[in-house]
Amino acid sequence: MNPTLPTTLQEAIQYFADAQRCQDLLSAMRWPQGPVCPNCRSHEHGYVKSRAIYQCKLCRKQYSAKVGTIFEDSPIKLDKWFCALWMLTNAKNGVSSYEVARSLGVTQKTAWFMMHRIRLALQHGSIDRKLMGDVEVDETYIGGKARNMHSDKRAKLMRNEGSFRKAVVVGMLERKGEVRTAVLRTAEPHQKSS
Repeated sequence: MNPTLPTTLQEAIQYFADAQRCQDLLSAMRWPQGPVCPNCRSHEHGYVKSRAIYQCKLCRKQYSAKVGTIFEDSPIKLDKWFCALWMLTNAKNGVSSYEVARSLGVTQKTAWFMMHRIRLALQHGSIDRKLMGDVEVDETYIGGKARNMHSDKRAKLMRNEGSFRKAVVVGMLERKGEVRTAVLRTAEPHQKSS
């Protein structure tokens, strides 16, 4: 018998309180046809129930359903992740990290971290978060030359910062995937040593 999905926060907390149910739900979301080894892509595996991990029968590597998802590298248990996900997707006008923190009994900083990762997953339509396979990366510097600026702007820039600064932008493209870009930081000019 397949239990019905929760309709209230209290039901969600009770529904996701079972750690094995959370593991099964995450595995079903990630691998509808069954677990796949992230190392060798094999479908042959064993399951270590005490640690909630899979072991590939070909390459012998161990992996969990959290590998390569927004839940990876997080000490937060899946019951809190799924409740936060439920809260965000069922809130009519959105939900703040303060409200999630109060409802789940975590700090506001933890709730903020969770909400950022969940929103990223909703934006991309997948809980997978890592680029895999062949990835192309390139960078560029964005910003005009000081000599091309209006004299007032150039004078203000030189007075405030002492030198012209450019932003470093990195773009990543996964083959048959999506383009991701990020502004890393403002580049400092190299100082010549005397």
